[in-house]
Amino acid sequence: MNSSNPVGTSRAPLSVALVLTLALAGCATTADPQAVGDTATASTPNPADPFEPFNRSIYSFNTVLDDAVIKPVATVYRDVTPALAREGVGNFFSNLGDAWSFINNLAQGRGEGAYNSIVRFSVNTFLGIGGLLDIAGEMGVERRPQDFGLTLGRWGVPTGPYLVLPVLGPSTVRDTAALPVDFKGNPLSYSNDVAARNSLSVLGLVDRRARLLQAGEMLDAVALDKYSLTRDVYLQRRDQRAQGNGDLEADDFADFDADAGMLPPEE
Repeated sequence: MNSSNPVGTSRAPLSVALVLTLALAGCATTADPQAVGDTATASTPNPADPFEPFNRSIYSFNTVLDDAVIKPVATVYRDVTPALAREGVGNFFSNLGDAWSFINNLAQGRGEGAYNSIVRFSVNTFLGIGGLLDIAGEMGVERRPQDFGLTLGRWGVPTGPYLVLPVLGPSTVRDTAALPVDFKGNPLSYSNDVAARNSLSVLGLVDRRARLLQAGEMLDAVALDKYSLTRDVYLQRRDQRAQGNGDLEADDFADFDADAGMLPPEE
């Protein structure tokens, strides 16, 4: 997590937390009442989701995988790893994301976003011990996350139908086509140490899933058809990001901690 949260985000309404969480949920889905979901969507088909039967089958696969493997591992990680260490891990991966966000903000002509991203990456890499500390967040430099799918949208490429990808979760045709470029934009992809690269990739997945545990529990309590809610919120959040709004990441809110990402107080 980073310290670019605006004041009061630790008291964000449940609806806001769900919107931000689901936008990045990916494979972090939990079991939905299948009968309720099927009945609800059968009567009100979504024109943005023409592949819904296929998408629901992939969603179910992701749910089983998450319940059997990813969620239990993330729960153990959260329970046994000190909070300060988890903050460092989250900051490290967010810092890597800032490097790719700089390129995409630049390609989209978003000058302020590009400036924020390169400042965050530079400051946190050199002063924040490789990104483990969010020094730029302490300085008030906000994150402006962007990816190649949003860059294509900025260039006029339509989103296309909604898709659910195995393991990766919510997407669209455009965002799926952009994934190979996004993967190449990840600094980890240039590491020659395959074992280290793969280990860090798994750590990043587990860390992100751990940050969504609390919000996922709340989603279980309020959503009748989590497939439809996930789809609708994902598409809404992508539209907001394409417009340059809603720049904060879901994991900024997942733990509802106003001090998340802050430097530890001096003794």
